[in-house]
Amino acid sequence: MTQPIDVETCIIGAGPVGATLAAALAAGGVRTAVVDAAPLPPMELPAFDGRAYAIALTSKRLLAVAGVWDRLPEDPCPILAIRVADGRPGERASRLSLHFDHAEVGEDPFGWMVEARALRVALNARLPALPGLSVFAPAQAQVERSASGAIIRLSSGQEIHARLVVGAEGRNSPLRREAGIPATRLDYHCMGIVGAVAHEKPHHNVALEQFLPHGPFAQLPMQGIPGHPNVSAIVWTERTAVAKAALAMDDPAYGRQIAARMGDHLGAVTPIGRRWSYPLSAMHAERYVAERLALVGDAAHGIHPIAGQGLNLGFRDVAALAELVIEAVNAGEDPGSPAVLARYQAARRPDGLLMLAATHTLERLFTSSLPPVRIARRLGIAAVDRLPRLKRFFARQAMGLGGAATAP
Repeated sequence: MTQPIDVETCIIGAGPVGATLAAALAAGGVRTAVVDAAPLPPMELPAFDGRAYAIALTSKRLLAVAGVWDRLPEDPCPILAIRVADGRPGERASRLSLHFDHAEVGEDPFGWMVEARALRVALNARLPALPGLSVFAPAQAQVERSASGAIIRLSSGQEIHARLVVGAEGRNSPLRREAGIPATRLDYHCMGIVGAVAHEKPHHNVALEQFLPHGPFAQLPMQGIPGHPNVSAIVWTERTAVAKAALAMDDPAYGRQIAARMGDHLGAVTPIGRRWSYPLSAMHAERYVAERLALVGDAAHGIHPIAGQGLNLGFRDVAALAELVIEAVNAGEDPGSPAVLARYQAARRPDGLLMLAATHTLERLFTSSLPPVRIARRLGIAAVDRLPRLKRFFARQAMGLGGAATAP
């Protein structure tokens, strides 16, 4: 029989949030195991598939502390400005727009666009290099928690003894369900379409958030790829029926639908890479903790993509939990104790609730087609553009600097 291994923390789920937590803990000297039911995606994936993440400044700092950022295979694309406008497909956006410039806040960009493939490559390169970190993937895990600790039994026969288990397995978290933690869900009856486009003109590192009747359309600047020097990611929210019809179109027709929503400021657009889609919903766990258990990322919360903060919200969970666990271990305390878990919940659940409420309110406000509401929001956008202190507040929120936990 394989000898059991003893760790302080065992993370179930090795997606971007779970793997980053594993790297952050191990980099901080905490003995850690991470388990995933699927094999880690191979490092040699297709050169470009259209998926990308918007990484806020505080998330970048976390990835740097965890030793992941410097292992990105390509330079990420900084977001230096953001333009917010209200409009309708096929119509020129309202002149009452809002423009954020990173220089109004400081020297750092608002964030960076990182290919999903590139982040996975960096994580896969970092995890094996960390002493004190054990990776088990693919492996099924059965978790038994008690007041004295947790036993994780893997399908390989390996047994892991841990003082804290972390659920990072996504919105349908089995650990959350087994702990009896209820979750509130909200269906937006829309789909999100994610992909990339090449365009004629350079983006100059400017992102666009276009508010349309059925949801926001975002154009996010990316680094060019061979054959396409000017590239942007798109995140397009649309009614389910319209989204399904668009996904079934050939590239020229699909490109025309994108251009009708994005406008002509970047010239002609050409879809590149794959098209990805998912149903839009929100979810929030009633509690982020249970006996010997902490939830992070989508296992704890899921929000509308209107602000592009879903992954960054998960990274803020990682930063807070890593800081608390490292502090407890260094002090000789139990990182899975009720006191540590209570501090984690107090640090993170209010932020999760606030982001859920804020994104839901924005979705309701900016998808209303009532003329008085449209006029009011356009005037509101223009007013914010003329209030430097309020603009700076919103810009700092986009960078993750609104008082949330930072990297340990």
